[in-house]
Amino acid sequence: MIIKLKPSILFLIHILFLQGICGQVPMNMTDYLSKKFLNYTTSVPREEIYVHSDRDEYISGEDLWFNIYLIDRKSLKPSSESKIAYIELLNSENRPIVQKKIWLDGGFGPGQIVLPDTLSTGIYTIRAYTSWMKNFLPYNCFTKDIHIYNAFSFRALKEKKNYGKIFTGGVNTNNFPLPANTGLTLNVDNLKPDVLEIDVVTNQKYRTENSNQFYLFIQTHGNINRVSSEGISDEYTKIVIPKKQLSAGINQITIFNSKGQPVDERFIYTPDKVNPVITIHSADSSGLRNKISLDLKFGSGLTTAANSTNLSISVAPVTNNHYTMDINDYLVFGTEFGLFHGSELKNQKDNKITPEVIDSLLQTVKSNWIDWNVILADELPVYKYQIEKDDHYLSGKLLTGNTKAGDSDKFVLLSPPGKIAVFQYAKTDKEGNFSFRIHIDEKVKELIIQPDVVTKNQSLHIESPFSDQYIKSDISVDSSKKTIPDYISSWSVNHQVRKIYGTSSVGDTLTPLITIPRNKRFYGKPDIELNMKDYITLPVMQEVFFELLAGVSLKSKKSSYEITIADPDNNNKPFDIPPGLFIDGVAVKDPSIIAGIDPELVEKIDVIRGRYSVGDYLFYGLVNIITKAGDFSNATLPDYAIRLPYRVIDPVCSFKSPDYSSVELKKSRIPDFRNTLYWNPSVKPDKEGVARVEFWTSDFVSDLEVNIQGITPEGKTFTIKKIIKVKR
Repeated sequence: MIIKLKPSILFLIHILFLQGICGQVPMNMTDYLSKKFLNYTTSVPREEIYVHSDRDEYISGEDLWFNIYLIDRKSLKPSSESKIAYIELLNSENRPIVQKKIWLDGGFGPGQIVLPDTLSTGIYTIRAYTSWMKNFLPYNCFTKDIHIYNAFSFRALKEKKNYGKIFTGGVNTNNFPLPANTGLTLNVDNLKPDVLEIDVVTNQKYRTENSNQFYLFIQTHGNINRVSSEGISDEYTKIVIPKKQLSAGINQITIFNSKGQPVDERFIYTPDKVNPVITIHSADSSGLRNKISLDLKFGSGLTTAANSTNLSISVAPVTNNHYTMDINDYLVFGTEFGLFHGSELKNQKDNKITPEVIDSLLQTVKSNWIDWNVILADELPVYKYQIEKDDHYLSGKLLTGNTKAGDSDKFVLLSPPGKIAVFQYAKTDKEGNFSFRIHIDEKVKELIIQPDVVTKNQSLHIESPFSDQYIKSDISVDSSKKTIPDYISSWSVNHQVRKIYGTSSVGDTLTPLITIPRNKRFYGKPDIELNMKDYITLPVMQEVFFELLAGVSLKSKKSSYEITIADPDNNNKPFDIPPGLFIDGVAVKDPSIIAGIDPELVEKIDVIRGRYSVGDYLFYGLVNIITKAGDFSNATLPDYAIRLPYRVIDPVCSFKSPDYSSVELKKSRIPDFRNTLYWNPSVKPDKEGVARVEFWTSDFVSDLEVNIQGITPEGKTFTIKKIIKVKR
């Protein structure tokens, strides 16, 4: 039988067929690209860290003082998202010498590192990142080289020659693989003062296949400057864009074909034309043990939020290091593009490099953040490490079998021993990974971690919070033959004199403004709360259960014991599944451990008689034995469990310096040979945008460099330096 279709139905089928063919290409490509881009930059934010240290050269054994700035790459404002920064001092082989976890308050975190006095002379690296940044290492982290000198050690030290390929040379360094023979070439002229000229060259094949059309997309640190559809009339298409439409920084220009595929891109640099943010006034010279006052003044228009601005100030002797990286340059050329190591930017200020040189450099870079392959994918990647906004994440892996493969879909338990039971569980993923949330504070916590169900050949591996992903470095000859600056011998003497006289710049421990939540029993008010002091002492725990705990049974069973609880919702019939057992809040699997405790050592016993759930974890009754010690010291830790002393953030000390306002102190015979005369990581101007900083010179005759760096709440960074001459 032949069925005849009406012409209208045939037309409808034809339209639907064409829509199916064209369904992969959005009708409004500019909106599609914009939405994809904004979804990516929101879902995959970019954090940047900058570290201002008091100096770039040190004597082994000295204190290294620093302040961490955490900045959102998109807004360039201080970020309040991550609350912990991980900072490391690495040697030439990328081995950590010192590792610290630093509390970040509103995007700022002061800290101090004691440099081991055993360090050999050489170049070391400061590295800093957040938990979220670990997803993008080794590139998305702050790195800075410092020189450390040890006049008493002649051991050879291999020195990093360079940081490997942070950026690649060559013509095509795009974030995406360019289709072969696209028929489109992008040329950019950024050397004119007021306009950017973009020339797009296309051949006939491209124009035919793309209906004489391409799309132009310009973004700067995650913000869209322009997205437009451009028509093609002939081989050459010129687009002229006023530079005032471009944001300051590195601008990424990408060309898409009519199907929304990236075919070419370039990077250009647009300098910031903002006037200086801050000015500094002080005396140009001083004597020994004299007070120096620094008067700081913010420019007009920024004083409304000036008292929320953070400045870090260092005062140290002038050195041969004519240029050091500052926060202004870093936020332009820093980790997203990796242009500080191995390029002309390493030893020069950006405003002293010609536009031609910068333009040439930007032809060899790529963004480590804006990746069109990821942006245009159907789904964004799932990242392992989360932003530590409210808690710290302690991660690990549950392994099983002789091959130590990841054990998936299993519960892992965490319990800090204490009289108030705090219980956490985590479920392993398909690779055996798990993670716990730990409240952020600087106290040392005892954590006991164990698998919920114990099997043969099972083990726990706790992951270090510090990353082991490093940029590969070439190794040069040892640095023992390097020429040491003359002033370093004086610095070394200064350090030794301070050690002899026991003088130090380390002050009191700073107390972070962290709200510590009050712990509560995770199971709430128990059905039975037995205070042992209210009863006569019984000889064994079996009698305690029999005489004092109604509905709870502790019985010997051959060579072991069992504990059961009567279900009040089922005519007091014992649960078929054993109850949750705890000693001082720590889960135990073997009832014989509870049976073996001396009742004389027990303070309380809490019992939950019914079912009790914590998230997806279900208890069929619960017994918690609380000892007088309350620290799980009266029970043996099973082999399958880990007891881990753990500190989430490291304590930070203040910097102290002498005050010679007293005549007696000024005439003191104790020598003052500070290599860092003053360090303050958190100077905040008043509401009028004015701040005064005072410090005293020492007995060491050397010109001083004042280095002030900081950022306003609006994201305006600033660096200002001044030389003060010191005379006898």
